[in-house]
Amino acid sequence: MTIQLRPAVAGDVDTLLEMIHRLAAVQDADGYVRSTPQDLLRDGFGATPRFHVLLAEAVNRPNATPAPIGFALYYFTYSTWVGRPNLYVEDLYVDPDQQGGGVGKRLMAALARAALDAGCGRLELSVKTDNRARVFYERLGLTRKGTWLPYAVEGEGLQSLGRSAD
Repeated sequence: MTIQLRPAVAGDVDTLLEMIHRLAAVQDADGYVRSTPQDLLRDGFGATPRFHVLLAEAVNRPNATPAPIGFALYYFTYSTWVGRPNLYVEDLYVDPDQQGGGVGKRLMAALARAALDAGCGRLELSVKTDNRARVFYERLGLTRKGTWLPYAVEGEGLQSLGRSAD
């Protein structure tokens, strides 16, 4: 079997959404996925893409249709302190039966190359405290970022905060 990586295209949206659901299921969070194919088309493959995706595919024999086995969804942010962009990995997923075969490492290496090619100061991601993939990331050289804690506002809290700007 050969593993290939390639940028996702608009025709991959259904496959991507299926893998997003698989990732959420592995994290016992499938009920939280609200994305639709239309959302992914609009935001990833429209005139101004808000994210990028690398797909990992397995090719079992010459001229066979590649089978999707993983993906990495990422976007660029900006660090005012470093004065450079950052590459932020939102999701990294490899099918459980393919884990341990180097697919995740190849995806991360490709993301690191994309970060370097874009002049990024760093590659970042967040991991739940109970995610066993933390060991994988640490083996690749990623470290916990000091004392920073993630914060977010969503739903009614975001609506309320937005209304307070009026």
